[in-house]
Amino acid sequence: MAQLENIEAIEKRLWSSADNLRANSNYASNEYFMPVMGLIFLRHAYSRYLAVKPDIEATLPSRGGVTRPLTKEDFSSKGAIFLQEKAQFDTLVNLTDAEDRAQAIIDAMEAIEADYETLKGILPKS
Repeated sequence: MAQLENIEAIEKRLWSSADNLRANSNYASNEYFMPVMGLIFLRHAYSRYLAVKPDIEATLPSRGGVTRPLTKEDFSSKGAIFLQEKAQFDTLVNLTDAEDRAQAIIDAMEAIEADYETLKGILPKS
């Protein structure tokens, strides 16, 4: 039941944010739709990444005390997307005002597309 309450709280926040965008933005909804969906995609991908990462790390082989680095294949086998650090949601959230957030999001999308050919040209970048 707690999960349902959490989903309801998220839904209320999303609707409130959408209402705020409609009321206070100089853009039409079709102009901010794709960037917003891109951010939702990045957040979901990061949540999934974090959910499976501990299981993957626990099973990584070691040789000579050195553990093999994570790969996209590790995550694909768990139904998740491997995210380079620059594509991780926390990295984007922690950008300073001096940094170009729009470019960082574009770079994140391009990093994902570079790792996953099937997503090339599909992810929003404008």
